[in-house]
This record gives sequence, structure tokens and C-alpha cells, in this order.
Amino acid sequence: MRSAKVQRNTLETRISIELNLDGTGQAKFATGLPFFEHMLDQVARHGLLDLDIQAKGDLHIDAHHTVEDIGITLGQAFNQAIGDKKGINRYGHAYVPLDEALSRVVLDISGRPGLVFNCEFVKDSVGDFETYLIREFFQGFVNHALVSLHIDNLSGNNAHHQAETLFKAFGRALRMALTPDPRMQGAMPSTKGML
Repeated sequence: MRSAKVQRNTLETRISIELNLDGTGQAKFATGLPFFEHMLDQVARHGLLDLDIQAKGDLHIDAHHTVEDIGITLGQAFNQAIGDKKGINRYGHAYVPLDEALSRVVLDISGRPGLVFNCEFVKDSVGDFETYLIREFFQGFVNHALVSLHIDNLSGNNAHHQAETLFKAFGRALRMALTPDPRMQGAMPSTKGML
């Protein structure tokens, strides 16, 4: 089973994550950030990942440390759970609409971190959640998951819808990339022989 349990404790946050890449979309969160939990739930459900995230952060300052550190810890859990990467599709992509909003996510489980993030949110916040933090989450994730991730919001005039399409597309692209390809017969999906 491709799963991991990771804890990350700093002076700013205490994060505990349990991740099962071969799950059914079950999710449990306690982060103190309801909108962010709603977004993470999209990843679990559309990626068919089982995800349990417990976080205590310095929210009395702001949400930056908590969101970024959840990204970092989730990336560490992903990197641990993925194992040797043999037999997976490696690449994944998804277009996801939500009413007027449309986003595209393309990723490569490459062993190399990289983020291209093209999203201009129409508002600086959704409720009290600042939308700039979404990029911080994904940056933390790619740095520690060691994936190349391209995220593009193609349209939208509602910041909630824009954000939700990003996270749904991310979950679906992960699901595609993680799925074993029976024609690979357990081979490494790289001409280098390693990822």
C-alpha cells in the first residue's frame, strides 16, 4: 500500500499528515482554516486519496505558516508514499470547470521540483482566507514532493470558483499520474532508469 505518516514540528506549526495514495477519497481535517480544508477535500475526493491533516499553527499572526507548512508536510508524505515510482503513468493532467471558472493542471512526478503558477484571482480573499496563500501551498508541496507542476486558471470571475477548480484539477491530475499502467509491467517510466 502506498501510504505515509509524517509529522513536522516547528516553532510556528505542528503538522501531522496521514496519506494513502490508493484510497477512496476519505478526508479528515483540523487546521483552523475552513476554506482551505474545503480545498484540500477537493484534492482527496477527486484524487481518490485518503488524507488526514491535523495542524496547529500561529493563526493569531496569520495563516501563512500553517498553509505553507501543510504544503511542505504533504509533499514529504507524498514523496515517501510514492515509493520507487515503478509502473506509474508519471504524467497527469486535468481541465476542470466550475460554472464560469476553468483551470488546467499538468504535472510530472519527475523527481525535480518546479512550479509554474498562472492565476490572477479576482479577489484577494475568499472570506478571511487570502488567495495568495494558494501559491504558497503548492510551492511547499512541489519543493518536497519533487514534482513539476503547472497550474493555470483559464477563466473565472469568482475567486472561490477559481480556487476550487485549481484544487479539483490538481487532485485529478495526481490521480492520473499515480495510476499504475499495466503495459509498463512495473518498469521505471523514464529513459534514465530512475526518477
